This record gives sequence, structure tokens and C-alpha cells, in this order.
Amino acid sequence: MRGQSLALGEVLGEYLRESGLEKPVLETRVVSLWPEVMGPVVARLTRSVEVENGVLIVRLSNAALKAQLFENRFELVRKMNEAVGGEVLHDCRLLG
Repeated sequence: MRGQSLALGEVLGEYLRESGLEKPVLETRVVSLWPEVMGPVVARLTRSVEVENGVLIVRLSNAALKAQLFENRFELVRKMNEAVGGEVLHDCRLLG
């Protein structure tokens, strides 16, 4: 390697970046972390979560929750990006 010792996580992260796989891996993490980050009540009222071109798309079964999350959508994007440790999302769409 470059004359220095790297942790396995650093090597893997570098490989993912160089191979163009980092974004798809982080997008998958966003989806899998949704219940943990948002909590059990929101998770129970969520029908589906996906990421498309940096946009978090969430289908909800509750109009009041949709309105509340819409008001806080930029905080929601920040929170999810923080949870995955990267700038994966730039917006979110909430569907009823």
C-alpha cells in the first residue's frame, strides 16, 4: 500500500469510492436505517422507502404524518445523511 497502515474500513471505503459503488451502498443504508432513525411509530406508518437520484421517496399511510414530515423535510434529509455518514440525499418526496 502507500507505505502506511490503513484500517479495513478505510480500504473498503476507498474501493467503493473508486469503483463508483459508494453511492448505491449509502442509498441502500438510507432505506435500511429509516425505521431506526425515524422510530417505531413513523416506521409503522411508512408503506415504503426508496432513494432515486439523491431523492428520498417515502410513501406514508397517514396524512397528518405526511404533513408533519413535509414541514421538516430538510431536517429529515440532514438526519438521514448524518445517519449514513455521507451526502447521499439532497431532497425528499413524501407521498400519501
